[in-house]
This record gives sequence, structure tokens and C-alpha cells, in this order.
Amino acid sequence: MRTADYIRLLLLAAIWGASFLFMRIAAPAFGAINTAFLRVFFGFIGLVVILFILRSSFRFEGKFKSSLMLGIINSGLPFFMYCLAAKWLPAGYSAILNATTPLMGALIGFAFFNEKLTARKWGGVVLGLVGIMVITTIGEVNSASGMIAGVIACLVATGCYGVAGFLTRRWISERGGLDPKMVAFGSQIGATLILLPFFGWSIATAPAINWYQGEVWVSILAVGFICTALAYILYFRLIADIGPLRSLTVTFLIPPFGVLWGYLALGETITEGFIVGAVVVCVAVWMVVSPEKAPRAVKSEAVKIK
Repeated sequence: MRTADYIRLLLLAAIWGASFLFMRIAAPAFGAINTAFLRVFFGFIGLVVILFILRSSFRFEGKFKSSLMLGIINSGLPFFMYCLAAKWLPAGYSAILNATTPLMGALIGFAFFNEKLTARKWGGVVLGLVGIMVITTIGEVNSASGMIAGVIACLVATGCYGVAGFLTRRWISERGGLDPKMVAFGSQIGATLILLPFFGWSIATAPAINWYQGEVWVSILAVGFICTALAYILYFRLIADIGPLRSLTVTFLIPPFGVLWGYLALGETITEGFIVGAVVVCVAVWMVVSPEKAPRAVKSEAVKIK
């Protein structure tokens, strides 16, 4: 990986770490469905503005449907899940659970995309599950049922991310590639379209919402324009440059930012159990994503071939 790739990973982690803070503010006020829809809608608007500023061609090169489907899997459903989780879990909790994305990616790759899992990666997956159990059973949240529901929602979201990473490689990268800006743009169109009917249903049937809340709208606009439009351009560029599994390692860097923003803006605190579980999850992710040394015999054979 180049220095520029590491810089983009760090920047993306800081931006997506802030997204949990913004959803934590907006979801309880506007509701999960409304918050998820407004996030992808303003993400779509933000991308339109960016593409016009950059004078992009708006050409999908035969991959428009693939981009729409990626939007449903990589944006629409996981954003809704995280907005649900934000009703029960502090921002730091969601950020830590988001770090399980490489674990889910490894399992999904093994089950459906012919990816190999070594003994160390299997150990990382098991250790990650242990970390999730620690976070789930030890902590101070609103209720046990709320904790479990929030954790399940986060894991559904990370599963979607894991699937989307491999589908991006199969549908986009292996078919000649596509400008990351257009992949991001198409994905937000797909996410907006899939969430639009649910947004309409929510407006028509849910209790009245106070839409005149300035702090909430600031969070909505920030999570749409910055944490979605800008962030997804960075993310799809990384997938194109360094591959899906390495790109998913951004989730390893998100938790410190998620906890930091939650502490600074909302005064959220963390318990000893949460810290233990977070450390276990981080070690597990490292076991899954860090490169393994090739056996000596293989290295020697490679030298002979040369």
C-alpha cells in the first residue's frame, strides 16, 4: 500500500467514525427510517454537486444496474440498521461493532466467494465473536433487549458491507472497472430508491415528528454530504486500488474516532467491560486482516523458479 492509501484510510475512518455520532443525534429525533433515507438522499445530492464540480461524464459503462444493487446492499440496508442501533447503543458501541466488518467479510468470502481462511483467521473470527459477547453482556445501556437488538442490527450492517466488498470486485473491478465517483453515485441512487417508499410510509403512518430541530438537521446534512457523498468516493477508490478486504480494514480505525467524537460531543462514557470487548475485537480484526508470512519452503521454491 502507498502512503496515499494509508492517508485515505485514516481520513475515511475519521469521517465514518463521526457518522455514528450524527446518527446517534438524528435517529432518536427523526426515526430510523427517516434518518436513513435522508442520509442517502443528501448523499445523492452531494455526489451530484461533486460530479458537476469535477465535470464528470456521468457514464456508467454498462454497470448502472450493478451500481444500483451495490447501493441497496452497501448503503440502504446497513444505514437503516445503524440508525436502528443508534436508538439503543452509544456511538462508541456501534463504531466498535462496525469493526467486525472484516470478520464478516472473511466468513462471507469463505462461504460464497472461494476465499481461503487460515487457522489464524479462523481464530480471529472466533475471538471476534467472544469480543462481541463481552460487549453485549457487560455494559451500561438502556436495556438488555435494546442492547441485543442494537448489536444484531450492527451485525446485519457489517454483513452487508462484507457482501458488498466482494460484489464490487466481481461486478465492477473484474468487469473493466468504473470511476469510483460513478460507483458511489449509482449506489446512492439505488439506496435512495429502495428507502423512498419506506420513508413515505413512515411519514404517513408514524406519530408526528418535530422537524424544526436545527441540531438534528446539521447532523443529517453532515452525515449525508460528508459521511456519505465524500466518504464513498474515498471508499470505492480504495477498493479499486487495494482490494475489498484491505479496504474493509478501515473499520479497524473507525472505533477510536467513534468513541472520541461521542465523548467530545455527547459526553458518552465507556465501561471496563466495553474496553475489554473492544480490545478483543480489535485483536481479532488484526488476526484476520494482517498479512501472513509465507512458509519457508514456498519462499525457497519461489527463488528457484526465478
